[in-house]
Amino acid sequence: MLRVSLREISAALKEGQVSPTELCQRCLSFIKATKFLNAYITIAEETALKQAEESEKRYRRGQILGDLDGIPVAVKDNFSTAGIETTCASNMLKGYIPPYNATVVQKLLDQGAVLLGKTNLDEFAMGSGSTDGTFGPVRNPWSYSRQYRDKCVPSSHTESGDSKWLITGGSSGGSAAAVSSFTCFAALGSDTGGSTRNPAAHCGVVGLKPTYGLISRHGLIPLVNSMDVPGILTRCVDDAAIVLGVLAGHDPKDSTTVQDPFKPFELTSYIDASKLCIGIPKEYHAPGLSSETRALWSKAADLFENAGAKVIEVSLPHTRYSIICYHVLCTAEVASNMARFDGLEYGHRSSMDKSTEVMYAATRREGFNDVVRGRILSGNYFLLKQNYENYFIKAQKVRRLIANDFVNVFRSGIDVLLTPTTLSDTIPYVEFIKEDNRTRSAQDDIFTQATNMAGLPAITVPTALSEKGLPIGLQFIGRAFQEKQLLTVAKWFEKQVNFPMIQLPGMMDHGHTVCHHQKSAFFS
Repeated sequence: MLRVSLREISAALKEGQVSPTELCQRCLSFIKATKFLNAYITIAEETALKQAEESEKRYRRGQILGDLDGIPVAVKDNFSTAGIETTCASNMLKGYIPPYNATVVQKLLDQGAVLLGKTNLDEFAMGSGSTDGTFGPVRNPWSYSRQYRDKCVPSSHTESGDSKWLITGGSSGGSAAAVSSFTCFAALGSDTGGSTRNPAAHCGVVGLKPTYGLISRHGLIPLVNSMDVPGILTRCVDDAAIVLGVLAGHDPKDSTTVQDPFKPFELTSYIDASKLCIGIPKEYHAPGLSSETRALWSKAADLFENAGAKVIEVSLPHTRYSIICYHVLCTAEVASNMARFDGLEYGHRSSMDKSTEVMYAATRREGFNDVVRGRILSGNYFLLKQNYENYFIKAQKVRRLIANDFVNVFRSGIDVLLTPTTLSDTIPYVEFIKEDNRTRSAQDDIFTQATNMAGLPAITVPTALSEKGLPIGLQFIGRAFQEKQLLTVAKWFEKQVNFPMIQLPGMMDHGHTVCHHQKSAFFS
C-alpha cells in the first residue's frame, strides 16, 4: 500500500480501500523501522494521528478537501511549523518552536495533508550531502537495496553495522530518503543551488525546483533569498504536478511571488515529440562527469530524437563561471541572513555573558558549525567596502550574463534543456567526507546551481541504475513559468525509461514486501 503513487493512494482513500488513520499508522511504523536512515529530525506522531482522524471524518461526511486529503507528507526542517520544533539541523535553533506555519506548509494542511514530521538536512541547508547537520548524516535507502547489495556489499554486512552506507546528497537528503523509503508520499525540500534535485537524483525519486516566485518562500528560513525556492520530492512526475498545483500562487506575505493566478494542471499521457526541440548544452560535458552518466545522457537524447524530436547542441558560454559566481553571491547573502542569530532575540544563547560582545561571539561559535561559520566569514569578506565592487557587484553582473545565456537559448526555439543532474551515482559516506564541504558543493552543484541564478524551473527524473545498482537521474530545464510543458516532457521521458522501484528486503520487519517495476530494456 505504501509503494504506490500519491495519485493512486488518493484514489484508494476515496474508494475506502484504506482509511487516513490506517495509512498514517503504517507510515509512522515505517518511519520507526527505518530510524537508522536518520531521515527525520522530529516525528510529529500525535499531531499526525489527530490530522488523520480529522481527515477520516471528512471522508465519512463526503467533504474531502482535495487530492491531498489524508495523504502523509514530510517537510524539511527549515520550514516553519506552528507548534513543531524547527531546527535547521543546527544547535542555534534547537528548541525553537515557531508560532506560525510557512505558507507552503499551511497550504498542504489546508488541503488535508497529514504532516508526519520534519526531515534532516545539512545545517541551515549548507551542503550537498546531508552530512553536516547537528543531528548526524542521513543514510541513503539505496545502501540497503537488493539492487546495490547484490552487486557491491558482502552478505555479512548488516543494516546498522555497514560502514559503507551511501550518502543521500543534499541538502534536502532527509526529504529524499523519506520519499524513497516509502515513509511518506511527498516531501518538501528547499532548493538554493540544487538542494532538491541533487538528493532526488541520488535517491531515485523525482525532484522539482519550480520557477523563482511561483511558490511562496514565507516561513522558509532563508539561506539565499534571491535563489531559495521550495522544492517538491515525489515518486513520479504526476505526483509533483499535484503538489505544485496546491502550493503555487501569489502570497501577500512574500513580495517576490508573482501576481498572476496559477491554474493547476493535469499532465497528459500523450505528447507529440515531433513538435519538441531539446537542447543539449555543450558546456555540461564537465570534468568529472562519469562515463556512465555521459552514456545515459546520450541515450536519453537519442530517445527523443528517435521519437521525432529535434535534438540540438546549444551553448551556455558563461556556465564555466557559474560556480565561482554562485559561491560569492551565496556566501554574501548567507552572511547577511545569519546576522539575525545573535543570541539576543531567539535561538541559542551562550552562558558566557561578561559583555554583549563576548556573549554574541560565544553564541555564534557554539550555535553554528564550521561550515556555516566559514560561509559567513567568506561572505563578509566579499562584502567589505574595499572588496564589494570586485566581488559582489562583479558576481551580480556575471549572474545576469548566465541568465541571459538561458534567455538566448530559449529564444532560439529550444523548448527544454536536457542535462545530467549529478556527476555520477552516489558514493559511500566514508569517501564523501574526505573532501571539505565547499569542494564537494562546488562539484555536486555544477549542473544545478545555474538554474537558481536564472530563476528557471528544473526537474530531475530517475533514469536508470548504474553498474553498482544505484540511481542516476537526468535533469530537464524549462522556460520561466512553463512548468506544464516541463513536466509534460518529464512525464513522457519517465514513461519511456520505466525506472525500477527500490527493493528493500528485510529492511522492514512488518511483513511488507517491497516489489519493483520491470526494468526498462532500453536503459538496461
